[in-house]
Amino acid sequence: MAEAGAPRRSTRASRAKEKPRDLRAGLALLWGEQDRPTRGPKPSLTPDRIAATAVALAEAEGLEAASMTKVAAELGVSTMALYRYVPDKTSLVELMVEAVLADRPDTTTAGEGWRPQLAEWTRRSWAVYQAHPWLLAATAMRRQVMGPNQLAWLDAALAALEPTGLPAAQRHQVFLLLIGLVRNLTQQRIDHDEDHNREWERLTGELLDRHADRYPALTRAVAQGVFAPTALDPLTFGLDRILDSVQTLIDRTENAPS
Repeated sequence: MAEAGAPRRSTRASRAKEKPRDLRAGLALLWGEQDRPTRGPKPSLTPDRIAATAVALAEAEGLEAASMTKVAAELGVSTMALYRYVPDKTSLVELMVEAVLADRPDTTTAGEGWRPQLAEWTRRSWAVYQAHPWLLAATAMRRQVMGPNQLAWLDAALAALEPTGLPAAQRHQVFLLLIGLVRNLTQQRIDHDEDHNREWERLTGELLDRHADRYPALTRAVAQGVFAPTALDPLTFGLDRILDSVQTLIDRTENAPS
């Protein structure tokens, strides 16, 4: 316990003194390029076994459950022993992502042309996110260290777009739109609560009954069934709209004066 009146070190100051992460070590772990000891006993754990254990915990209880302490306990080792294989929680999560992306997509089986191949890539991405909802939090939109499997998924999407003739920067933006669609729909599914949804609709309906004059367009949309159950598949709807826009962009690029 801190002594009464003693100055407390701020959280910001504490973080400033933390040792920065060694990105090279993270990359070496993901790519199997870390130095291996030439002497001593053979390591009892492997990155694949560690990742599989962490994934099983995340599948059962969510990403937060896949802590270094819990993973170590499942493996029958001490937490400090686990740190000899995986330097930190971030590296552990990156190993987990690699594990669930091991089935690299071959979009050429969807047929010829960029459109069916991109559609296949998006649907396969959707299937992975639905099977592993924790992946959403594990792959926050930032420049993270990526292993061979994660890069293979990015490569497959860009390969499908190469024949379009779009500039590389635009091909990457299309990829971001597609993975953004998948991530957004995954978040909606995670957040969905049927009981809460019914109560929200009831309360919103009552509010609009009292304030219809303030929100005329919304009131009309509700009356027309904007929130009613529909057979419309949101993935197909969003995917078709994005791909339609890509085709428009391709046409515009091809018809641009040279």
